[in-house]
Amino acid sequence: MGGGRVAHPVLKGPSVIKELVIGAVLGLAAGGLWKMHHWNEQRKTRQFYDLLEKGEISVVVDEE
Repeated sequence: MGGGRVAHPVLKGPSVIKELVIGAVLGLAAGGLWKMHHWNEQRKTRQFYDLLEKGEISVVVDEE
């Protein structure tokens, strides 16, 4: 009864190159999202100070 051998996949350890690439891609994606958020906040702040300088808005409450 010499049955045939079944080819089983050999389990290997983690691929260092693959992990480095995945880490770099995730890091760049997170960094890009953070930069877009920062640019948006910077734009809103600049817009606020421009309006304040033009006198269109005020931070002082008007007394009636």
